Amino acid sequence: MFVHQVTEDISLKLVGQKDAEELFAVVDGSREHLREWLPWVDSMTEADQYGPIIHAWLQQFADEDGFQAGIMYKGHLAGFAGFHTVNYTNRQTSIGYWLAQDYQGKGIMTAVVSSLVDYAFDEYDLHRVEIRCATGNIRSQAIPERLGFKKEGVIRDGEFLYDHYHDLIVYGMLEDEWEKCEKS
Repeated sequence: MFVHQVTEDISLKLVGQKDAEELFAVVDGSREHLREWLPWVDSMTEADQYGPIIHAWLQQFADEDGFQAGIMYKGHLAGFAGFHTVNYTNRQTSIGYWLAQDYQGKGIMTAVVSSLVDYAFDEYDLHRVEIRCATGNIRSQAIPERLGFKKEGVIRDGEFLYDHYHDLIVYGMLEDEWEKCEKS
C-alpha cells in the first residue's frame, strides 16, 4: 500500500475498504466544520457509502492519474489530500484538501500541500500545479499563499454548494517558480 512520508509525524496513505469506518468517523466528527466548504458532506451519512469512493480512489492511483490519500497525523486519520487528476498532455494537475477541525492550526496542511507539490514536479514531471479555494475560505487560501502560489484570478460562481454558488480563487505554481521558492 502506498505511503508517502511528509514529516516525522505526518504521512499520506492510500486508504482501503477497511478504513471506511475511520474515514466516516472523521468526517462525522467534523461534519458542521467541513460542510461549510465541501459539497459532498451531507450525502455521506454512513460508512458503507465510502466503499465505491474508496474503490474509485484506488483505481485512480492504479491508473497513474494522481491519488487521494488519507492524511495521517501521529497515526490518526486527520483529513484527506491529493490530486484531482493528472493532465499529462499539458503537464498539470490540481490539488484538493480538507482537514478535520481538531487538527487545524498545527501546520499539517501546509506540510502536506508542499509535499504534494514536490511530488507533482518530481514524480509526475509536471509543469503546473493549481489550487482552487472559495473566496470566503480564508484558512484554505492561506495554504497556497504561504507556499508562494500566485493568485491568478477568480472564477465567478465556480462551485455549487448545497443551495448556492460561490466564487473560487485560482492559485497557480509553475515548476521553475517552485524551485525558486524552495531555494529561498
